[in-house]
Formats: sequence, C-alpha cells, structure tokens
Amino acid sequence: MEKTTLGKSGIEVSRLCFGSLTMTPFQANLSFDEGAALIEYAYEKGINFIDTAEIYENYEYIRRALKGIKRMDYTISTKTYAYTAEMAEKSLDKAMKEIGTDYIDIFLLHEQESIHTIRGHYPAIEYLLKAKEAGKIRGLGISTHKIAGVKALRDYPELDILHPIVNMEGIGIHDGKIDEMLNELEYLENCGKGIYGMKPLGGGHLIKRAQEALSFVMDKPYIHSIAIGMQSKDEIDANVQMLENGYIGRVTKDRLNKNNRRLIVQDFCQRCGNCVERCQQGGITIVDGMATPNDKCILCGYCATVCPEFCIKVI
Repeated sequence: MEKTTLGKSGIEVSRLCFGSLTMTPFQANLSFDEGAALIEYAYEKGINFIDTAEIYENYEYIRRALKGIKRMDYTISTKTYAYTAEMAEKSLDKAMKEIGTDYIDIFLLHEQESIHTIRGHYPAIEYLLKAKEAGKIRGLGISTHKIAGVKALRDYPELDILHPIVNMEGIGIHDGKIDEMLNELEYLENCGKGIYGMKPLGGGHLIKRAQEALSFVMDKPYIHSIAIGMQSKDEIDANVQMLENGYIGRVTKDRLNKNNRRLIVQDFCQRCGNCVERCQQGGITIVDGMATPNDKCILCGYCATVCPEFCIKVI
C-alpha cells in the first residue's frame, strides 16, 4: 500500500488508517484475540497505521497484535481528554504500559473545539511537548469535529498533527460546510501540518455511496491518510481495494451491503440522559422514556461510553 508522510512530522504512514473503535465493547465487541487478528490482517494488507483513544478502552487489542508486527514499522495514534500536566502524564503512561511500548507515535488532545479549548488544555500540551523531547512521543496535535478547532492550529506551530472530521457531505461538522473545512485543511497542510481525516463515510450515512465517498476524501492531496472504522476482514478488503484499485470488488461489496451499522438502545435504558449530554451531534434524545437515536447520529459510539447500564451499542 502507498505510504505518505504526515506533513513535516517525519512520520510515515499508510494512506489508510485502521479506525479501531469499531472492534470494542462499544460496537462489535470482538474478543481481544479476534481484534488483534484483524489488526494483524490489516497490517499484512499494508495498513501500518492505527487510530485509538484512551476512551475506547482497546489498548489490549493493540498489545496482542504487536506480537506479530514489527513495532518500528507501525504507527500508533491515541487521544486523551487531559487538560493538566498530571492528567497528561497519567494518560501517556497508561497508553505505553497497556499497549506495551516505550513510545507513542502520535498523541492527540481529543475533541478540541476552538482556540479557547486548546488554551484551556495547554498545561497538558506543555507536559506532552517535554515528553516529545524525551522521545516518548513523535507527533503531537488535536482531533476535532469543528472548523474552529482546525483554524486554531494556525496559532500553534508546536502542534504538528491534525485529525479532523471530513466527508463529502460535511456530516458531523459542527460549525460550517465541507468546503470551508477543506479550504482550512489545505491551508494548514501548506503550513506543514500532518493531516489524517476521520468519518469519510459520515458514520455510516454514506455507506451506500462508499466508492464515491472514499474517492472524495482520498483524492485530496492535502489529506495524507484517512481513518476508517473496520471490524471485519471484508471491511478491510473493501477499503484496501478502494484505495489501490479505485473500486470495491462486487463480491466484497455485496457482503458489505448486508451489514449496514446502526445504533441500538436496549430496553433496559434508565433514561438517565447521560448519552444526550455526551453527544455533540444532537444524535440521540429521550423519547417516551427511552434514549432514541435520530438522523443526526454519526455512529461514533461515544454515547455508549457514558451509559451506566451499557445498553447502547453500534452493531
């Protein structure tokens, strides 16, 4: 698979990044061995880049996969909600310990909304910059669903990696249109930022137009890599075929069309409202005493992480 370098960071990655939330208990609920086997399968197909986050609770999958992967040839990106030096240190130590590595390639502040959010989290950034100098981190940056978050990086040359939401319909972008997002991404790439996108299929809304949707993102030279959630060999094969051939084989496509994902809420929902507060998309509300997803849901699964009864899943 074609490799690319994330801006001026010097970090070389595959054009396709393995989005790993989909294998967790919040979605497919694969066993550790099943998940590790998928990561290794993707690696054999040329995918040497994985995206995770502390909130995903899936470091063990990666630890097991690394037994069959050459660490120096593999790029791991994770994310934290830390906003103090102490929290950042704890988060970085947790990632290295649970993954079983002495460095993390890319460390991101999770879901940054604007320059004000970054300013508020800067004590964590200061610690992580020191960790980068010490060789514990190779690249540092943010993930965001907002154009304002992307624009904020203009003022932070020390943050060299950006992980924004980007898809042809602008699904999930909180504060503008896809054209505005693309213009800002192109500007920042010209400034040397490394950019790998998320949600190219709009959280499942664009699955029926997968070839068009993936081409839209992958044809942008200023988007170096794209993270796609994958929970089966069929999904890995489809995405690799799309990247390498420009189309998805008919057999693979037919199998995928039978497995459209959806958010379900089981009937023991306690209507606590945690999911409603957690969702930044407005994709779930309480209807007739039950948490109920709507057409704004992008299947990120984050609502499931705050459900005390664990009754929300993406299947």
